[in-house]
Amino acid sequence: MLIVGELINTSRKALKAAVEERHAEYIQDMACKQVEAGAHYVDVNCGTMIHNEAAIMSWLVENIRAAVTAPLCIDTPNPKAMEAGLALAQQGQPMVNSITAEKERFQIFLPLVLKYKAKVIALCMDDRGMPETAADRKDIVRRLVTDLTASGVPEDDIYLDPLVKPISTGDRAGLEVLETIYYIRNEFPGVHTICGLSNISYGLPHRKVLNQAFMIQTMTAGMDAYILDPLDKTMMGFVYASQALLGQDPFCGQYLAAYRQGLYG
Repeated sequence: MLIVGELINTSRKALKAAVEERHAEYIQDMACKQVEAGAHYVDVNCGTMIHNEAAIMSWLVENIRAAVTAPLCIDTPNPKAMEAGLALAQQGQPMVNSITAEKERFQIFLPLVLKYKAKVIALCMDDRGMPETAADRKDIVRRLVTDLTASGVPEDDIYLDPLVKPISTGDRAGLEVLETIYYIRNEFPGVHTICGLSNISYGLPHRKVLNQAFMIQTMTAGMDAYILDPLDKTMMGFVYASQALLGQDPFCGQYLAAYRQGLYG
């Protein structure tokens, strides 16, 4: 199970203020807390800073690198900001978030994935837009896996994101994702699956309950990576418990170790 900590994102009010004020200590503390809470990667997203995103990405990565040794997930649709982040993310194998099956975006970001030997999150989206059905997603999955591996990206470095949509806008939104995960696990067992959970609950009350339930469902279907808030101890508890219950944690070792460290509650 791979956890990507999502909290260094300038769409969050407090984080944006810290970036604008160049409050490096706040950024570093946030990175440290996520890693201490169980994040394997730290996501870095300053996409709201559209006028100087590349420069801010460099500043963020430099300061995070000074605080933690965990590898970084560089999260941007801006190729200049992506390269700025990857060039400085020197400890561990970086992750590119993200590539798609859209022809232009694929052609722009693939060279960066290869240059920096990065893991890559591949969104199940193409030039037709976001898919509605599992059948649409499966078609994109096949193309992404074929094109990435043919270009030299190892299967183990590919993390397919089936694109979670809100169930408030369609009753089958969750089911389409689950069917896609089952398909990926059966057809491409060497690749990984990843998602952000919060979209599933958009527009509904008590969102954390839906997010937690969907995490358990997707993990049961075969999901093996998440972009989430590792400081949410309830969510992390479900992660460790689900791994143990699904036979992914020999002798409940991780579950017990995390309990002793107070990582869930």
